[in-house]
Amino acid sequence: MNVTLGTIDRPYTHDPQKQAPMTSSTSEPCGSATPAVTTTGANISRQNRNREMQLMQEALARAHMHDRLREARAERQAINLVTARRLQRRAERASLRARRALAMAVMN
Repeated sequence: MNVTLGTIDRPYTHDPQKQAPMTSSTSEPCGSATPAVTTTGANISRQNRNREMQLMQEALARAHMHDRLREARAERQAINLVTARRLQRRAERASLRARRALAMAVMN
């Protein structure tokens, strides 16, 4: 029976005595048939900790994507600003040409 008593945000217990140790035994080979912890609460706590580690990776990936999107948005804004300034200068030059043409037409 696999029942999760707590969640990552709201663990079943905050008592360190009832939780599984963070480090595994170095004397046992990886994949040993001997269980690291014999109590059910500690096994559930270990499952929650594994789930929490997986969620940490997802949160890190989400933060990375958020940064990339923010950078792309800032780059688009910079490109739009450069384009707007170029168009403004072009419009100012066209306005000056029109003024000169008008002045020349009035003088003649």
